[in-house]
Amino acid sequence: MSKLILSPSGANPITHELTDELITIGRAGENAIQIDDPSVSGRHAQLNQVGETFHLQDLDSTNGTRVNGEAVTSVALRVGDRIQFGKVEASFECDVASDAQPVPILPHVNAKPAEVSALPADFANASPFPKRKSERDPLRTAIFALAALAILAFVGSLLALAQMQPPAIP
Repeated sequence: MSKLILSPSGANPITHELTDELITIGRAGENAIQIDDPSVSGRHAQLNQVGETFHLQDLDSTNGTRVNGEAVTSVALRVGDRIQFGKVEASFECDVASDAQPVPILPHVNAKPAEVSALPADFANASPFPKRKSERDPLRTAIFALAALAILAFVGSLLALAQMQPPAIP
């Protein structure tokens, strides 16, 4: 019988026997395996049993799913695989002995953010669209200037006509 053993931080391990062909995993209550942790999505992942093999599929979770330290979207599980749903660790186990060797335990790596952030010297724009070049067209500028002068002259003549007094009829 295959099992998923969850090891939530600060709690005792929880063993789930994998008896169904489709098992959903997540924070929401309707999942077959519910994990009450804020780093786990409501519908985080699912296990599909095909024959004797379980396939783990991430359901576009926010914090992702990792198997043996590698981010995965879909993977066939092997005995001893270490799984991470968000920050919750789990392991895939089977009662029946198999020829598979357990996966070695990787050392924990503490990553530190960089103290200084700067663009590399060879950094280039990653946009697939070329930068628009704004070239000045002197002919277009001259046409706009003449049009603006013509409009000003027209408005000026209208104002002059409005100011004129009609001649008095005797």
